[in-house]
Amino acid sequence: MASRAGQVIEIRSAQPEPPGELRYMARQPILDVKGRVHGYDLLFRNAPETIFRRDPEMAVETMIDNEVIFGLERLTNSLPAFITCTAEALTENLVLVLTPEQTILGVPPSVEPTPKVADACRSLKARGFRLSLDDFNAQSNLHPLLDQADYVRVDFRRMSAAERQLLQQRASKSVAFIAQKVETQDDYQQARALGFTLFQGSYLCQPVILKERKVPANRMFHFEIVRELYRDPIDVRKVSQLVRRDASLTYRLLRLVNSPMYALYQEVRSIETAIMILGESTFRRIMSVAVVSEMNADQPAEILQMALVRARFCELAAGKCGQDPAEQYLLGMMSLLPAMLGTPMEEIIPNLPLRTQVCEALIGAMNPERSLLSWLEFHERGDWESCDHVVLTHRLNSKQLTQSYEEAVLWAAPSAAA
Repeated sequence: MASRAGQVIEIRSAQPEPPGELRYMARQPILDVKGRVHGYDLLFRNAPETIFRRDPEMAVETMIDNEVIFGLERLTNSLPAFITCTAEALTENLVLVLTPEQTILGVPPSVEPTPKVADACRSLKARGFRLSLDDFNAQSNLHPLLDQADYVRVDFRRMSAAERQLLQQRASKSVAFIAQKVETQDDYQQARALGFTLFQGSYLCQPVILKERKVPANRMFHFEIVRELYRDPIDVRKVSQLVRRDASLTYRLLRLVNSPMYALYQEVRSIETAIMILGESTFRRIMSVAVVSEMNADQPAEILQMALVRARFCELAAGKCGQDPAEQYLLGMMSLLPAMLGTPMEEIIPNLPLRTQVCEALIGAMNPERSLLSWLEFHERGDWESCDHVVLTHRLNSKQLTQSYEEAVLWAAPSAAA
């Protein structure tokens, strides 16, 4: 199925002691007009002190190495991968190790479109690769490659209507135009009105909020379930009765419990059975997933995927930095409720069974309870410098955080939230 919105994946070797430095990769979704993920833009970083776009040669080597070890399908859930290349990667066929049908080769403005580069692009397209011209504008030196492009990515806010019209006239009708830096819902509506069909940016997590809007009445019922879930111990009978009142919620819960994600070896047919088999801790977690899935029913599925990753990451990392795992799980899960409900977080907070400090963290207070979520939000955007700042400020362990995130991404596979 979001960092910018987007999501970030960190890659480490499957071996117990991974060789070399831990790899970081930002995975930023590119969405279509219906909010579905068309593909992911992959950005790489090798170490805390180096940023991918400042060292493209090393980035290409990292990208190729990651593909050999992990495969693009694992990095992108089998969706297309947009990978920025250097001239050398194109002309020396370094990218041939990648899967052609799944790879879109990005050509940045730093690549000089020499005859050798143009010939290499034609050869790679003949092998099944697709081509994207990145950061394209009227002054771009990549115009000689326009007739080969499958995608053109532009900062729609910096291109005039006349430039945009000229570009669309010159490009093939089969070219898909991607609006970059779409940061708000207003940006999205404007880009869509201008004819863009694909969008990249953090707008997905920015809700359209009406002034003084309250939590929708039909969602108050779901908050009631969440409050009951986090009582200790759970009142099994009361929770079961509440869940049974919502057929869609019951279906989602039983489907999640029966999914490979939880590796159960017997079919679960009732809520009571689920609680007995799973135990209260696991039941709370998957019931929260079901509730939030229902809340996100009218929004792009990528928002739910991001919420699942946030929840699991915060839960896993909590035990390594003195936070409560169950509390952090709920913090991560609920952090995207404004985008799901179109309601200000301040209106949602009174309905959540959370401590004052955690509620303050959700609103934006930079307290210890928010440290993991802050790190992850920066990480989703590929803002490595801010990630490192959070680590230093809160005395966290960067390696442990990256390991927790990798596990969270694998846990939150799309099939788990279906």
